[in-house]
Amino acid sequence: MKPIVVEITRQQIKTDVTPFKVGDGVRVHTKVKEGDKERVQVFSGIVISRKGRGIAETFTVRRISYGEGVERVFPIHAPTIAKVEVDRVAVTQKARLYYLRKRIGKQATTVKERRLLEAAGAIDATSSTEAGLAAAEAKAAAAVKAEADAAAKKAKAEAAK
Repeated sequence: MKPIVVEITRQQIKTDVTPFKVGDGVRVHTKVKEGDKERVQVFSGIVISRKGRGIAETFTVRRISYGEGVERVFPIHAPTIAKVEVDRVAVTQKARLYYLRKRIGKQATTVKERRLLEAAGAIDATSSTEAGLAAAEAKAAAAVKAEADAAAKKAKAEAAK
């Protein structure tokens, strides 16, 4: 790109963007201008995709409203976006959650949540998702080994009697 375009876009890119990823439940606060007044309107839902990069980066939020699926595409760096709040942190295996469009009812808004996995002990609350899953697998393997060792020790003690 030309240097002047780079300079203009650098000035317009927000630096205080809340980090979020696909699958997270978010509340997007948008500025709406009605006449000479301005108010903030909230759109909450699940992030089903993130596209683009730099000034052109966008994300799509989907929610169910009165039984109908509603999707909105928001530019991350738009001046009309007041803020993005993350309600629920999810653990997904796909970069795009378009399969949620085919679902009906509660299944249409259900994505594995990080807090549920933390409560179940599947991932560690302080580590990243991948490291937490690896640590959980290692912890489960160690527990199985300890259980097997205890059973072998008990069997050996029974045989000695």
